[in-house]
Amino acid sequence: QVQLVESGGGSVQVGGSLRLSCAFSGPSYSSYSMGWFRQAPGKQREGVAAIDSAGTTSYADSVKGRFTISRDNAKNTAYLQMNSLKREDTAMYYCAAGEGIEAWWLVVHGWNYDGLDSWGKGTLVTISS
Repeated sequence: QVQLVESGGGSVQVGGSLRLSCAFSGPSYSSYSMGWFRQAPGKQREGVAAIDSAGTTSYADSVKGRFTISRDNAKNTAYLQMNSLKREDTAMYYCAAGEGIEAWWLVVHGWNYDGLDSWGKGTLVTISS
């Protein structure tokens, strides 16, 4: 059974940076695609970034050039480096895992896909001016 735990959220000012981590427990981490999603108050959950088992990445247009997703298979951990943060990045951030899913598909459709193996409980990111 896959379990995911996010960490690294916090409060920063506009223009600041944060790095989120998603610790994966369970078998065969390296075969999973990992995705980051977020949900702002009153808004629908949306895909932010994803990385598949081959290391191919995909990003939502709103974060391209500012966020970087990566994974460390030795540590069973995925990361989301967030730079040049904006107020509109304020949200609860979740990670999710799915086997055999392409990164682009995870970003576009994963937020509404019941077939993902696991979701974390989220970590809160608050950006203030």
